[in-house]
Amino acid sequence: MSRYDFTTQRLFIDAPLNAGARIVMDKGQTNYLVNVLRMREGDPVLIFNGRDGEWRATLAEAGRKGAVLTADALSREQTPPSTLHYLFAPIKQARLDYMVQKAVEMGAGLIRPVITRRTQVSRLNDDRLVANAIEAAEQCGVLSIPEIASAEPLAALLARWPKDEPERRIIFCDEDETGADPLSILRALPKGPLAVLIGPEGGFSPEEREMLHALPFVTAIPLGPRILRADTAAVAALALVQAVAGDWVET
Repeated sequence: MSRYDFTTQRLFIDAPLNAGARIVMDKGQTNYLVNVLRMREGDPVLIFNGRDGEWRATLAEAGRKGAVLTADALSREQTPPSTLHYLFAPIKQARLDYMVQKAVEMGAGLIRPVITRRTQVSRLNDDRLVANAIEAAEQCGVLSIPEIASAEPLAALLARWPKDEPERRIIFCDEDETGADPLSILRALPKGPLAVLIGPEGGFSPEEREMLHALPFVTAIPLGPRILRADTAAVAALALVQAVAGDWVET
């Protein structure tokens, strides 16, 4: 039996949730439930806010001016956010949407854009990043919405990493790394929190690669002999890390 109820519509609610709570939907959510999904009063829906677990709720009012949900019973206890961080150089918008969604599905607890020498996109729509994270969480049974960090230059992030993240190792996906077995490299790492770093279209510059290889808290891994687009590399790298050293591993 599946752990999740994928047959009931699932919705993120930015409001406290408890038994009997009445939640008034905003205009966009009302339109989605009443006009797009054609839900009617009495229909069930699953709701979550990233803090209070997942609740079974009922559409109590379905008026065009504002739908109202009532929280009936807790269906799943809140789980702690994932400790896995995902660092990436921003890419073009359509593929960026995909990348953020897949990072959420693959268990990233924090999503952080980094600006590299070859990054082609320097301005990001933070609201769109959050919306994509929420959409992926709604569709895939995720209880905790990943934090979306502000973009910053890669060099600045690495300079303060030992102070801000003294226990966290960066897994640097190096497109020029050849011959090594990524699974063996990951299995040999000491247990501890991890961050996965994916470069931009065109890869890291030689200077950036040299800097990353010189840092004691960075471990480079290859992603195989094929040339991968940045969004594909994200899925491949996160799958490797989760399977070997992440929350896919039984403890």
